[in-house]
Amino acid sequence: MKKFDVSVLSVAPLRQGETMKQGIDSAVSLAKAVDKMRYKRIWFAEHHNHDAYASAATATIVQHILAHTENIRVGSGGIMLPNHSPVVVAEQFGTLETLYPDRVDLALGRAPGTDQKTADVIRRSNHNGVFFFEREVRDILRYLGDAEEQGEVRAYPGIGTHVPVLILGSSTGSAQIAANLGLPYAFGAQFSPEAMEQALAIYRENFRPSAYLREPYVIAAINVIAADSMEEAAFIAASHLQVYIDIYTNNLSQLIPPTQDFLESLSQFELEILHHRLGYTIMGDPETIRREVINFQQAYQVDEIIALSNIYDLEKEIRSYEIFKQVSDALFEAESATISK
Repeated sequence: MKKFDVSVLSVAPLRQGETMKQGIDSAVSLAKAVDKMRYKRIWFAEHHNHDAYASAATATIVQHILAHTENIRVGSGGIMLPNHSPVVVAEQFGTLETLYPDRVDLALGRAPGTDQKTADVIRRSNHNGVFFFEREVRDILRYLGDAEEQGEVRAYPGIGTHVPVLILGSSTGSAQIAANLGLPYAFGAQFSPEAMEQALAIYRENFRPSAYLREPYVIAAINVIAADSMEEAAFIAASHLQVYIDIYTNNLSQLIPPTQDFLESLSQFELEILHHRLGYTIMGDPETIRREVINFQQAYQVDEIIALSNIYDLEKEIRSYEIFKQVSDALFEAESATISK
């Protein structure tokens, strides 16, 4: 089995009844915990017009988390580029890299991260930004590159910072762009796993080595709900399942407390949503998580798994990440021990 790194994805979610400040404080607590666990990175996603998330001003959240952690890489997962000017993105992340060297990631996506009306307000006259995505990624790479690569317009800070740039996506189109640019590719299987196999094949087959990356590098985002027992995992998963029902019924809300017999309380329509629309999710006790991780990695051979845990109780969310890290580490410790014999 191919060895992989593990990381964390967050939207700085608000639990039911929390203020935005409490949601951000919880994100800091999570980041501190996974930093101590030696996760590789923690990313925050850009979403707008939702009182369920506190990560709309993604660069600001990234800076706040960097200030409260020590070793873990922190970045966007991602910045929705059509919402922003490439030179401003380069200035923001060039500044972060200047303040926190070798700890900053800039992952870029093509989607608006919101509903169409909000996207219209954010983008104003830039409604066609999605069609210029590849060109604007190239612009950002130049702004963050060496002095001799620059044009008349320059990013300060930005030049020479070489902030790592990654491409986000959940389609074959984004995979082709990442391959064209020779950049790492992060696939959003946590909400849209259907095209993953095809997208990863396109990325790997068409990858062009670049100054940024010699070989393809794949990150897969998946949902992980881990607990010390199957019963507890099934219970705490209710909050996660409700998130997906809310998304597809256009009723996004803050994380709700889990309830007993949650599935039995759902309508047939809601059960159909979970059956057909639930993103790639592994849940259960440590042995189940171990088995599911092995199955996933045998199927997709990724370089890194970035896990998202929609769990209402912060302590149980942190415990979920602890189990996932322990399981992942143990897989390769056992493999190394076997090889050494």
